[in-house]
Amino acid sequence: MEPFVSTNAAKSPSLFLLPSWMGRDDRLTVGFSSRLGGVSASPWSGLNLGLHVGDRPEDVVRNRELLAEALGWPFEAWTCAEQVHGSRVRRVTAEDRGRGRDSRESAIADTDALMTNEKDVLLASFYADCVPLYFWDPRQEAVALAHAGWKGTVAAIAARTVEAMNEAYGSQPADIRAAIGPSIGGCCYEVDENVLRHVRLLLDGTESLGMAQAGGESPIIIPTSPGRARIDLKEINRQIMIKAGILPTHIEITQWCTGCRTDLFFSHRTERGQTGRMASWIGLGRGAAQA
Repeated sequence: MEPFVSTNAAKSPSLFLLPSWMGRDDRLTVGFSSRLGGVSASPWSGLNLGLHVGDRPEDVVRNRELLAEALGWPFEAWTCAEQVHGSRVRRVTAEDRGRGRDSRESAIADTDALMTNEKDVLLASFYADCVPLYFWDPRQEAVALAHAGWKGTVAAIAARTVEAMNEAYGSQPADIRAAIGPSIGGCCYEVDENVLRHVRLLLDGTESLGMAQAGGESPIIIPTSPGRARIDLKEINRQIMIKAGILPTHIEITQWCTGCRTDLFFSHRTERGQTGRMASWIGLGRGAAQA
């Protein structure tokens, strides 16, 4: 069953929510935006949430406000980083609340994963094919987001995030819930030998998980022509999560492909770079948790 469920409220952004998590704790908001419902003009038409793509800053900020309003959260809670396709994980404190919401200059610098146990902080990060990774520890009441393109994936940002949550909050991997959100699928993501070399090095260290096959390529590498292949970043990240100690039954993985569905999502690859950005988000409010 698809874990990210589309919602289409009248006069509101079209969103993809994770009800299997939100149903367990009514303080939790978690999901992924679409390209539908915002104020941006072409080529960022709709709900562009990225300040770095050439769109009018005032339109991007208005789109972010519209998303916050749709979630029932104050825009002041929106907190984000300036992503660099790395593997740095940053702890977000109460003093960081609101950083990056209306300007790149105020965003948390050089960071691709954010985590917090503060209430009323809405973590957000941005995508147009890369893989959004979500983490929630209901026992320690901590949450995290990680942005995983191919560089972040091969740098094991998923494992780095689990390690950071353990160090900061005492989160045990077996307690952590994880989710892998809408992103480009193996059906659409063809790469060259430069990328494949890094992916194979990663897979060589994870053979015990069945990611690699003796005498051949991994099931998640599908050769297409000499020196080129399609790769499944979602499945690679799922396996990294498992190796980091997250239980397979605690991992949700989407089937939505941003490359296939440009009617719903921005896709940097399919639209040749002339496109906007979606957002992932996660946050815990201060209300009483469900019994």
